[in-house]
Amino acid sequence: MSTTTPPKPIDDAVGYADDRFATAGFLRGKMKKVFPDHWSFMLGEIALYSFVILLLSGTFLSLWFKPSMSEVIYHGSYTKLNGVSVSEAYDSTLRISFDIRGGLLMRQIHHWAAVLFLASIMVHMLRIFFTGAYRKPREINWLIGITMFTLAILEGLFGYSLPDDLLSGTGLRITQGVLQSIPIVGTYLFYFAFGGAFPGHDFIPRLYTVHVLLVPGLLLALVAAHLMIMWFQGHTQFPGKGKSNNTVTGKAFYPVFLIKTNAFFLFTFAVIAGLATFAQINPIWLFGPYTPDSITAGSQPDFYMGFLEGALRIMPNWETNLWGHTIGWNVLIPALVPLGLIMTGAALWPFIEQWATGDRRIHHLADRPRNAPFRTSVGMATVTFYGLLWLAGGNDVLADKFHVQLFWTTWIFRVTVIVGPFIAYFITKRICIGLQRSDAAELDHGVESGIITMMPSGEFVEVHEPVKENAEAVLRSKPVPAALPDAGEDENGIPSPASRGPLARARKALNNAFTADDIPMGNGHADGHGEPQVTAPGANGDDSTQDAAVEGGDHKELSRG
Repeated sequence: MSTTTPPKPIDDAVGYADDRFATAGFLRGKMKKVFPDHWSFMLGEIALYSFVILLLSGTFLSLWFKPSMSEVIYHGSYTKLNGVSVSEAYDSTLRISFDIRGGLLMRQIHHWAAVLFLASIMVHMLRIFFTGAYRKPREINWLIGITMFTLAILEGLFGYSLPDDLLSGTGLRITQGVLQSIPIVGTYLFYFAFGGAFPGHDFIPRLYTVHVLLVPGLLLALVAAHLMIMWFQGHTQFPGKGKSNNTVTGKAFYPVFLIKTNAFFLFTFAVIAGLATFAQINPIWLFGPYTPDSITAGSQPDFYMGFLEGALRIMPNWETNLWGHTIGWNVLIPALVPLGLIMTGAALWPFIEQWATGDRRIHHLADRPRNAPFRTSVGMATVTFYGLLWLAGGNDVLADKFHVQLFWTTWIFRVTVIVGPFIAYFITKRICIGLQRSDAAELDHGVESGIITMMPSGEFVEVHEPVKENAEAVLRSKPVPAALPDAGEDENGIPSPASRGPLARARKALNNAFTADDIPMGNGHADGHGEPQVTAPGANGDDSTQDAAVEGGDHKELSRG
């Protein structure tokens, strides 16, 4: 048998499928699809594999969990709670933890996978934002990602609320307060969700249905749509030698990428399993069952809910009484405004940037964050805003550990959550401008070689080496932002009415923000003495293309569809 002939069972299976569905031609083309190779692209894979582990471990847990608020007397392996009246939800979670073989490990795998899922989505979205990978034609996929992130936060909240322990019950109590703070419809929403007075008997069964059916179904559909769109549009890639909007350089899907991504799935599972084995998370037996009149000091939600917790803790006690109705701004604002600002701003940003810059080109090359100072600065201001709210969620723990009055920590966060983003914006912009100037200096004068020579005049100078080709291609890939044209004027020099409206002025101001801090790159690269030379043809990262080829193990393809 020839060494190129596949094993007979595989050959028969492939032939069977091809005879009925004509799959050979389709798969042959798709197996050659090229994926760029960069460590940051694995962040999305971590999110995907964590989601798969969540589905598998959640299926295992659903076989024994009882989503019921009916009271039972606990008699199980955890003897410290024997004889205590608990809900069936709490009782079944304890039995999974102590009486089902591998149950505690699967519970902790499920919880750690949820934490890693949210963390990887957050970092993945930051990578997309700071590199401008949300631009045309990927705006829809960006919106899908934001929707998945929002649903994942809700899914996490619902998941750790199901065991009906003291910590999760405290979170549900906050959820009840948030619902009731919504004017006019808040009370109706609360009774609709809980089925009566808090905590009620209907909420856990309803929450379980949403947690295991509705939200996972939506997430699964969105993940499929996200991957299909990504496959069709192609992956963004970072600039470099021979890379352009029309070519993709990287590894073929089969066999290289397929082998690597399967290995990475195993690595992700190994990390989650290791955390589940050695790092305890959500020990509900230590918290005890939830009772409405109990609360524990130092209770903290999972990290992805920390910024909402912090907003609630530092918000002043503002209330308004209108016509016999109380509007609790101290709950409504922190529950809706921070999340609304971050998510709505992120969703609108691609369209705001396109409107402000007038850039409607297709972008397949990712930006270096330093080359977009305004975008990068706004992103870091948002990260600072989120991070300070997240820290404020543990203001009591910080006060205890650092021996500071709780009153002081609250006021520190009230001030820094407003001032901090502006400081972060200014510092980030100065760093981006400084890095751009450093890049321009490298192109104009070369890089330091560490060699000192004496000139015929007796002057000592340091020899500068030319920038290497690949580094030069990266530096020259910096896009030049285009300023909006000046407003038209009539024969009397009067600007057109359209240019005097508030929208036109806002667009011009935003365009200035996007274009004001652009540092032009040099026109040539340096020789050994720092004098610029003419750039070699093709070093500008132009859009010239070539057919699929293999160069040094990397594949290059012409098509992006």
